[in-house]
Amino acid sequence: MIHGNSAPDASRKRAIPRTVWMLGLVSLFMDLSSELIHSLLPIFLVSGLGASVLAVGVIEGVAEATAMIVKVFSGAISDFLGRRKGLLLAGYGLAALSKPLFPLAQTVDMVFAARFIDRIGKGVRGAPRDALVADVTPPAIRGAAFGLRQSMDTVGAVLGPAMAVVLMLVFTDIRHVLWFAVVPGVVAMGLLFWGVHEARADRDEAKPFRSPIRWRASRDFGAAYWRVVAIGAVFTLARFSEAFLILRGEDMGLSAAWAPIVLIVMSLFFTLSAYPAGWLSDRMPRSAVLAAGLVLLVLADLALAFKAGGVWSLLAGAALWGLHMGFSQGILSAMVADTTPAGMKGTAFGIFNLASGVCMLLASVLAGWLWQAWGPSTTFLAGAAFAAAALLGLGVPAGRRRGGG
Repeated sequence: MIHGNSAPDASRKRAIPRTVWMLGLVSLFMDLSSELIHSLLPIFLVSGLGASVLAVGVIEGVAEATAMIVKVFSGAISDFLGRRKGLLLAGYGLAALSKPLFPLAQTVDMVFAARFIDRIGKGVRGAPRDALVADVTPPAIRGAAFGLRQSMDTVGAVLGPAMAVVLMLVFTDIRHVLWFAVVPGVVAMGLLFWGVHEARADRDEAKPFRSPIRWRASRDFGAAYWRVVAIGAVFTLARFSEAFLILRGEDMGLSAAWAPIVLIVMSLFFTLSAYPAGWLSDRMPRSAVLAAGLVLLVLADLALAFKAGGVWSLLAGAALWGLHMGFSQGILSAMVADTTPAGMKGTAFGIFNLASGVCMLLASVLAGWLWQAWGPSTTFLAGAAFAAAALLGLGVPAGRRRGGG
């Protein structure tokens, strides 16, 4: 009898929780909505509204940095409340409300405002969502759980640009196509409201609120955590906004209708690699998997830096970029979760994203300036240099802790 009960118990511990699957579906539909817009937005800004590439870099940098910095507060608040779902509803709700603003925009400023609202929503939901995944998942399968959610998110990132291509071929007008992003945003909200549940125990684990601006939380984190933060920050300097991949596609001769194919290829390879990379990181040092991701990023930047191979070089660079995302995004999240106390994971993800957000702003503005002043090749070569620097930093020993994960 004892033996007969132990096997199912072990099986349940190994099964990825339903909450993670539902969060994955929510991410899928919201990312479908967002990426349908984002795959056309750089061209809409440059060709439709007359923005410069530097302006695109500033808009993307501020937007993505805002998302990451807001995660500081949402993570700390979710730790204080001991509940995550309310912040998820607020964050996804803001993103859904922003979608109609893009096709209505008549100026660059209006697009910036819509992008800002959308990214505030992402920031509000990001850290609590990652913390909720960590809350409901046993440590033994944490890498697989983060990889699964990331893979489902990226399915939406494949479908969004694919829909953009099809709809652009049918309607040709970008504004008409952007309206279609509203529907999957509403679906995501419905799935979140009725399908996502969190553990009752979370309320008992609520912590006194501590302001992340005063960095009091740093007393509870060890050297291993701060090393992950430093590596993630340098890594982000190398990974500027994907808007530059779309602009590179147009620079190489792709039309507005076909430029989103760059994101389709990138996201497809991201989707295919995120779960296997997460699974692998549960069975070997996570730092080794992350190192592979950095090598892939260097190769991606080099492929994108030169026009010699034409469209094939562009697609190869996009594929390598997607692989590096699969071998890094979920892995970094798992490394944060591994190196922080159980009741402080929301704050830990928030601080991690603060550092990454500042670097994302610097990276995208720098990428836009390099593109405008020296051309696209210089932008991608600079990205390769930062990725190589992060790879060297990853190789620095971290005391007695093995493998960074």
